[in-house]
Amino acid sequence: MVENRPWLTVMTHVVLILGLAIVLFPVWVAFVASTHPADRFVTGVIPLLPGSSLIDNYRMVLSAGAQQNGLPPVGPMLLNSLVMALGIAIGKIIISLLSAFAIVYFRFPFRMAAFWIIFLTLMLPVEVRIVPTYQVIADLHMLNSYAGLTVPLIASATATFLYRQFFLTIPDELAEAARIDGAGPFKFLKDIAIPLSRTSTEALFVILFIYGWNQYLWPLLVTTDPNYYTVVMGIRRVAQAADQEPLWNLIMAVAILALLPPVIVVIAMQKLFVRGLVETEK
Repeated sequence: MVENRPWLTVMTHVVLILGLAIVLFPVWVAFVASTHPADRFVTGVIPLLPGSSLIDNYRMVLSAGAQQNGLPPVGPMLLNSLVMALGIAIGKIIISLLSAFAIVYFRFPFRMAAFWIIFLTLMLPVEVRIVPTYQVIADLHMLNSYAGLTVPLIASATATFLYRQFFLTIPDELAEAARIDGAGPFKFLKDIAIPLSRTSTEALFVILFIYGWNQYLWPLLVTTDPNYYTVVMGIRRVAQAADQEPLWNLIMAVAILALLPPVIVVIAMQKLFVRGLVETEK
């Protein structure tokens, strides 16, 4: 029996609101800072109410950038980040789905050894293999290209493991019935396995999109052409001003613009994301 304790409900809401305020306060400060002129921060005091330069600041960073601080226009950088995030998310899902399907439904020598080799790559962070990966990309002449930004990051041991675990839950009788009906492996994959794994795929897409969007170190290494800069790199470039005072209003404007796409994706796919984590469709 659940007891009705109004004071407990009130305390729960107070804790939730307090936690939400702690999380959102830095975002609010960044947004407010992006709406004021640059000279407003000379005193070192950050205002807590929006200013009058919101449109001017965002128009400047989107279309013109801050040339004195080495910041190109942010509009193309947002597009580059979107292409990179979508390429990484979709590439990881496709490769992980196919590799997990092969490991579960095909019988070939060293099948489990191949899976454990893939799984053990989780122990190798990007920083460990970044030098040989960069050398390979440079030898293939893929620097300063969308392929160089996305291809080295599309393999995912985590997604392969998750898809494998899901495919193992599909009853063998379903695969046998499909085989009796004349369905080949790829038809079984297209008509049965992929639809059944749709919710897992939706949850993975959100996680992998944010992973690709937040990449900083790899784009910093493989891009020297401003036409391929990502927006996360742009935040760093405008903050590192040689012989210039940091333009904190523009820095915060770029940070808010970089925050918006992942937030939009999470909000738009919130129900699908939660369902993909808590439900298993059979």
